[in-house]
Amino acid sequence: MKELLLKIASALYGVGVKLRHILFDINILRSEKFDIPIICVGNITVGGTGKTPHTEMLLRTLLSDETWGQKNLAVLSRGYKRKTRGFQQVTLTGTAKEFGDEPLQIKKKFPSITVAVDRSRAEGCRFLADPQKLHTSKKAKRCINKDMPKADLIILDDAFQHRYVKPGLNILLTEYHRLITEDQLLPAGRLREKASGRYRANTVIVTKCPRTMTPIEFRVIEKKLSLMPFQSLFFSTYDYGNLKGLFKDEEKSLNQLKHTNVLLLTGIGNPKQMESDLKSHVLSVKSLPFPDHHFFSPEDIADIYRAFTQMPQPRLIITTEKDATRLQIRPDLLHEIKEQIYVLPVEVQIMRNATSKFNEKLFRYVHKNPKHRSLAQRKNHLKA
Repeated sequence: MKELLLKIASALYGVGVKLRHILFDINILRSEKFDIPIICVGNITVGGTGKTPHTEMLLRTLLSDETWGQKNLAVLSRGYKRKTRGFQQVTLTGTAKEFGDEPLQIKKKFPSITVAVDRSRAEGCRFLADPQKLHTSKKAKRCINKDMPKADLIILDDAFQHRYVKPGLNILLTEYHRLITEDQLLPAGRLREKASGRYRANTVIVTKCPRTMTPIEFRVIEKKLSLMPFQSLFFSTYDYGNLKGLFKDEEKSLNQLKHTNVLLLTGIGNPKQMESDLKSHVLSVKSLPFPDHHFFSPEDIADIYRAFTQMPQPRLIITTEKDATRLQIRPDLLHEIKEQIYVLPVEVQIMRNATSKFNEKLFRYVHKNPKHRSLAQRKNHLKA
């Protein structure tokens, strides 16, 4: 009975989503264009595809370029679960409660760029493209820090479904462990729209892939996704850096942990691949997962302490960069726990020696399209 009700609810949800997209397609709901490059990194599932690490990959690539490394780059996010409202510029001294964990993570890793949050992506892009509007618009009255350079390029972190902004380069992420073609619409599954939404993307990236993938596995996924000729498909995996103490200035290599028991503390969409990767570096891994973007409560802190102290020595806690922004604001973490929390940095790597091809596509858009133009070849009919 429950399964039947979920299917009915998913069908009704799908009707509503389809109607919304039709309204955009026939221009009753309008997508706004901008005269600067707009790159969207998003998904059509509920969390867990690695949007922020892929946004960081784009930033590293652009900042390493002779031309774009000198320009004003900006990232715009919704700032999920933040306590503030309206458009806000993320500051290094702010907290996850003010701006959201992912925007704060990006700002701390790339302090020279502008990072902003706004639930309305169109409004946020207007302010980033013309910061003077922050001083005159009533919609910016809640904004605390209004001084920022005019953006030369904007990356939208999680806006694939938004559609009120028309990006010139639309990058869709789908996770290896749960491809969009093998999922269902909410609430029966995790899809926020039908898998056919993938045909709006210029580029699709299958994320969190194991390094041991075989050529046959690549081909199977290519066939399952069945993309259009104008679309590019890439596969990505994670590279891990040295562990960094969250509350102390100390680094450890993963290679030093062969005889260490690890408590993997995460509040991300899907920690499965990270847990799998760690197992080859440590003595044992005990996973303690929390919901995505979870703000830890006193009860959670007690659970963390209990789980950690029950583990045999030697032991330590590994957490993600995103979770670190929320753990830092907990005043009730005991000293003995704080001393053992380490942050594991991740970087995205494009697989199959396709990094150059990916970068070529990126720079072809930002260099040859100084004014916003869409790369996608729009089709009158999409695959169902």
